[in-house]
Amino acid sequence: MTHLTTHVLDAATGQPAVGIEVELADPRGLPVGAGVTDADGRAAIGPDALTPGDYTLAFRTGAYFAARDVETFYPLVTVTFTVDASGRHLHVPLLLSPFAYSTYRGS
Repeated sequence: MTHLTTHVLDAATGQPAVGIEVELADPRGLPVGAGVTDADGRAAIGPDALTPGDYTLAFRTGAYFAARDVETFYPLVTVTFTVDASGRHLHVPLLLSPFAYSTYRGS
């Protein structure tokens, strides 16, 4: 099982956000994984295990909104989170709209 997953929902449409490119960077800022949200707005990202430290998920939301001819204030949403030594699966959902977003630690 991939150690990290995400789920992006478009709050303005009430639908999964399909086709968003997501990149994972390690504590040094080096890329360690990437993915694209599927028909359900979900993506598995990165290696099977992550070492402890602060990681960054970058969601390329500008291209998603541009493809729908929707103006957005956030062309890139970056979420930084901490991986601990527990080795447990991490899920980082993103609730997205053209002028706001929120995230939380999922299960």
